[in-house]
Amino acid sequence: MSSAARAFLEGGPDELPERIVPITPPGVELKIPFRGGYEHFKVTSRHQETGEGRLVVYEWWERTEIAE
Repeated sequence: MSSAARAFLEGGPDELPERIVPITPPGVELKIPFRGGYEHFKVTSRHQETGEGRLVVYEWWERTEIAE
């Protein structure tokens, strides 16, 4: 198991390929590229038990499109 900090993503598109992602630095908004845009997740005070241990939950809050 890697020593990198990871987060559990909650909400957003059901088709996101990963729900456990690395976070650098912890506590900063995550911007996940997905299908021509970005899914934005904000840190919460909650945690989720996962197969990779107890991870902080980041909750989806918006999507932005990539300008063409």
